[in-house]
Order: sequence, then structure tokens, then C-alpha cells
Amino acid sequence: MTATLRKHLAMALGVATLLAAGVAAAAQPGGPSPAEQLRRDTEAIHALGVSGVQARAIAPDGRQSVATSGTADLSTGRPVPSDGYFRMASTSKTLVATVVLQLDAEGGLSLDDTVDHWLPGVVRGNGNDGSRITIRHLLQHTSGIHDDLPGYTTPEEYYRQRHDIHGPEQLVARAMAHAPDFPPGEGWEYSNTGYVLLDMIIQKATGQPAHREIEDRVLRPLGLDRTRWMGTSPTLPRPHAKAYQLFGPGSVVDVTDQIPVDHENLSWVTTTRDENDFLRALLTGRLLPARQLAEMKRTVPVSAEVQRLWPGGRYGLGLVERPLSCGGTYWSHEGGDGGYITLNGVTDDGRRSSVVSMSEARGDTPEHILDQENAASALIDHALCAGSPGAP
Repeated sequence: MTATLRKHLAMALGVATLLAAGVAAAAQPGGPSPAEQLRRDTEAIHALGVSGVQARAIAPDGRQSVATSGTADLSTGRPVPSDGYFRMASTSKTLVATVVLQLDAEGGLSLDDTVDHWLPGVVRGNGNDGSRITIRHLLQHTSGIHDDLPGYTTPEEYYRQRHDIHGPEQLVARAMAHAPDFPPGEGWEYSNTGYVLLDMIIQKATGQPAHREIEDRVLRPLGLDRTRWMGTSPTLPRPHAKAYQLFGPGSVVDVTDQIPVDHENLSWVTTTRDENDFLRALLTGRLLPARQLAEMKRTVPVSAEVQRLWPGGRYGLGLVERPLSCGGTYWSHEGGDGGYITLNGVTDDGRRSSVVSMSEARGDTPEHILDQENAASALIDHALCAGSPGAP
């Protein structure tokens, strides 16, 4: 969730009532098969005006359903690749959190360490105090650090800013120009800056950049060779759908060509196959010892504004818990950056998962934002509830 997406979501969250989530149509006896439901759900997202959609769901027996809708290129009409690359955006926060919890398990750091312990004097000024903020606060967005990442809300801003490069120190300094949103541990507010600081702490603790630790500790052991850190490259590997941003009526802009504002943390690309495999491995305990996975799943309520966007949602350590219409909850971390919006989910036992990537962000009105979010949430819910006796 970058600054750009946050600005659009701020508009959406001002709406008093969410549009219906549409989760009541989960697969049931006599209803559509999981594959047919996935196809219908991708088409429903495309019907909203989203240019391209790709989705993949994995059943407990390992069978995969894949569906695409729309086009990868509005100028040529070429089809959406079924496993094309997209920008991972804030889903990469779960990668960062996994590495931090591995280091905690190894004794390389502690969740109760303060920011000052690792980065003396970096968080200070205007009431910010790194001696009171812990690594757990950063992971859970309870630090109170105000978020102030650069972003664009108009085509002109996009063209002017798309190749700007910002170092982590610059991004933290922007946040330090503001007073905290609340005292550490006494509220919840999404803070990309907190994860910029976590990247810096990983490098201080290991001597390697965070992206190297993610590659060595998560990607290579799982064989996720299509999840890649792109650094300051403004492009994506092929194949991929072009990314579009709807800024207003008649103003759809190809925003594929850009450097993510926080290139250290958000410059990851992946595929629906890799993202499913990562989430399943995480929830089945292949990446973390039981104690650290339990810590990751200890959640707190999100802010009232975000509750409207994620009804019933709670935030753990780099992981979101959301309710299922068929009973129970699932784990996820959506991401949105540079026109790509991705929602995902995995059941608590890690046996069923789904990912949907949309290659257009309809951020011009609160209604469009909520329509897109709710339609994608419905797809995830249907896929995870498929075959469940509790499905409506």
C-alpha cells in the first residue's frame, strides 16, 4: 500500500457505507465448480472496467484453477498472460516480516529491541522517539510514525515523478518532519515508513541488504525463481500485462514505466504461482518455527477507517487476518503500486490459497475503489470457501 494507493483509499474510506462485498455466492453443492466460479469472478472484476485480471486458486489436493479476463494491452488487445509478472507492492511486507521473525528465532535480534538499539538517532524530532518504538511496533503498524511517502494523484505528477529515486534515509526524514500519529503501541495506522526502517534494521543486523536476505532465506529455499527484486529498474520481466491508472473520466494512463517510490522495499515483482506458493509455505510452517509463526498471527484491530475497507480485519506482524463467509478466517496481505492491485488469501492450515492480480487501479472515485476492492475480496472468499460445508 504505497502513498498513491493510500491517497485513493483515503477517499474511499470517507464513504459511510461499503458496497456489498458479494461474498454470499461461494461455491455450494449444485453450484458452479471452483474453476467456473474463478472464471466468473475474474470476469466480474473486468466488467467493472479493470483492463486486465489474472487469478489462480489452489485446492488442498494441489489442483490449480487459473482464469484471466480482459486485455494485457489496451492498444493491441493482446490477452492477459495466465502467469504474468506484476509488481508485488506491499505484499512484500510479509517477506520482510518473515526475515525479521527468522532473525528473532536465531537470536540475531529481538522483537522487543528498540529502533534506537539498531539505528541510533534515526527516529527523532517533532516528538518522534526511537527509544520508545520497538521492532514489533514497526511490524504491526503500531509505532505511530506518520507516513509521508511521495506519490502521484494526477497524470502530470506521474510523468514528472515516475523515475525519481529516493533513498531510505530520505524517506525516513520525510516522516520525521511530522509529529507521531499517536504514542507507540496506543493506536494503529498503516506506515510504509515503518517497513523502510525494518529494511534498514535487517541490513544492520545481517550486514546484507534486506532483499538479499529475502532471496537467501525465502525465495531460494522455496524455489520461487519468478519473484525478483528489480531495484531501480522501471520495467518488469516478460510476460506481463501493462499497468494502467484511472485518474478520471477519459484519463486512463499507462503507468507501467516507473521506479517504485521505495525501491528498496517495494521493487519486487512476482507471479500468481509464486505468491500462492509463498503464502502456503508460510502458513504451513516451512519458513518459521511455531513460536514465531504464532507471533506473526497475534493480531490487533486496524483503524476504524481501514475496518471499513477490511470489515472484521485485524493486523498481525506483516500479515492480515480477515473473516471468511463460510466461517473462520484467512490470512493475506494485499498490495497496490503502479497500477497493479493484488489481493490474496490462504486458509489457516495453509492448504487452500488464491491470488488475484489486477493491472488497472480505478482510483478516480470512492465508488470505483470500493467496487474493485470488494469484487477482488469476493473472488478470494469464493476460492477459499470452495467445497466448504459452511459455505452459504
